[in-house]
Amino acid sequence: MRHWWRDQSRDQFGDHGILDKASQLIQKLWDFGKESMPEQRRQRYGDMEYDWENRVDTTSGTVGWRERLLGLFHSPYQPTEPALFDEMMASLPIDFEKFTFIDLGSGKGRTLLMASKYPFQKIIGVELMPELHRTAEKNMRDYRNPTQRCTDIVSVLADASNVDLPGTPLVIYLFNPLPQRALGKVLQRLHNSLTRVPRPVWVVYHNPLLEDVLRTSAFLEKVGGTHQYSVYRPTGKTGSE
Repeated sequence: MRHWWRDQSRDQFGDHGILDKASQLIQKLWDFGKESMPEQRRQRYGDMEYDWENRVDTTSGTVGWRERLLGLFHSPYQPTEPALFDEMMASLPIDFEKFTFIDLGSGKGRTLLMASKYPFQKIIGVELMPELHRTAEKNMRDYRNPTQRCTDIVSVLADASNVDLPGTPLVIYLFNPLPQRALGKVLQRLHNSLTRVPRPVWVVYHNPLLEDVLRTSAFLEKVGGTHQYSVYRPTGKTGSE
């Protein structure tokens, strides 16, 4: 809550707007109370089909109250729908074997498991919340699927905005995992990394609520997407093949 209050001060209200910030805080806590009601919890179990098929736990229905509360001030946990994930991967004109897939804000790891159907060189998840990270590690141990083509999968417990990116060709997956300032830090790190090591990079931004942050980045250009996601890649020499 302290970090959220500080970021709101910088991003939206300057040194003023205390009443506006307090109103937003009260609204978030009210939303959390409503979401905690039994009928809302039943709705969060509506994404169980993938878990039943693969004997894993990636549903939002089993997320604890602490992680859900933190999610209100960071990014609520929500797993990606498998059919949409396949659509997003199909939009990338790449040789998957040459790329590392990295999910910033990987939660319980569903996206990592779905990405393993593709022959990525390596798959990396970065998650801030310890409970979700531990669940992701268990899911990776338990997951068994004959369609799996990449077995080099790791989950890292870390703040995505402070992670150094691998110096290989990348597919960076974002399911709106970060507030505005943190997303800006990720893009700055990406720009610095590309300056040091020019290489192909594709950014897939699912639920692009903060797309303006990418759109206004001079080193990125939008090359595809729908109303559900956007696809970006670097411009010029930084994105060289």
